[in-house]
Amino acid sequence: MPSTLTLAPAPTSEAAERVRLEVREFLAKELAAGSFETHVDTWLSGVDPDFSKKLGEQGWLGMTWPKEYGGHERTAMERYAVTEELLAAGAPVAAHWIADRQSGPNLLRYGTEAQRREILPKIAAGECFFVIGMSEPDSGSDLASIRTKAERNADGDWVVNGAKVWTSNAHHSHYAITLVRTAPADSANRHAGMSQLLVDLSTPGITINPIRILDGGHHFNEVVFEDVVIPGDMLLGEEGAGWNQVTAELAFERSGPERFLSTFPLFAEFARRASSPAELATVGRLSARLLSLRQLSLRIAAALDRGELPDIPAALVKDVGTTFEGDVAEEIRKVVDVPASLDSPDPLARALAEAQLHSPGYTLRGGTNEILRGIVARGLGLR
Repeated sequence: MPSTLTLAPAPTSEAAERVRLEVREFLAKELAAGSFETHVDTWLSGVDPDFSKKLGEQGWLGMTWPKEYGGHERTAMERYAVTEELLAAGAPVAAHWIADRQSGPNLLRYGTEAQRREILPKIAAGECFFVIGMSEPDSGSDLASIRTKAERNADGDWVVNGAKVWTSNAHHSHYAITLVRTAPADSANRHAGMSQLLVDLSTPGITINPIRILDGGHHFNEVVFEDVVIPGDMLLGEEGAGWNQVTAELAFERSGPERFLSTFPLFAEFARRASSPAELATVGRLSARLLSLRQLSLRIAAALDRGELPDIPAALVKDVGTTFEGDVAEEIRKVVDVPASLDSPDPLARALAEAQLHSPGYTLRGGTNEILRGIVARGLGLR
């Protein structure tokens, strides 16, 4: 019987397989030229604007968007093949990742014509980067409790006050699509009165403070707004419809291959060297889970191609996929005789250290898994 989690199989795509081979050839040349080194979790921590620009020149950003906005009118399955190959290679894709994955599609869906024509071609060229302005210091994953507010001034512009956290790579980015309260909170309808603003991060009154992770790396930030004046025409979509817009946006954020491939470079290095019965059994267990996750993620990509909004399966991919990412590091740690070290000349030791140090974030970013399980349960009518 069909259910909320039932999705049609993804169709085979010769075009996707062709572009997959093109990406592999490109990556092999870039690796041989020394333009990047393979690392774990590079869609979040691997910032390289020059590499993003190269991808733009190849036509691999904004792939599904209309040509009139700098896109290439290719399918979601072709885009999936490109992103999957980049993640598997541990390529430095963090600079453009948010803009290409969800900010651009959000602009296409809700943006004004002027916003689309000004910003989308820059994203597709790999020259304009975005961050997500949703989570707040006292809200966690409960977006309905945000307190950052925007009020109209006499000129019709927005004056923003508040703070956002976990804004990945805000210090390298140009814009933040920021969720704000444009009407007082209503206890009878916690999702009412929210809107999204397109915020230029160079605007006076914005302070970006680093939040460092366990290895000292800096990609998370706190972004503080103090009487920041945002032009009135930078409202994204409809005033007061922010909750519905964010819900749709999260389907793009939660379903992609980055939700189960962050630790793939570690898994690939381990699988290449596995020889003992315990190591080979670990390869088998992890491979079975990986292949299952990939099939569900591919079906969501195909559903997006059909214009559907598979938000419930997307929440499931994020929950199960990020749990898998942490399990990759833990299962490999148990069977290898290699001490994890960021300074080791052994690529397995370095990848294991990176995966372990980034592990606390896998199930938190993009909405905690506890919140996502609630979404799935609600979608299935269980709560």
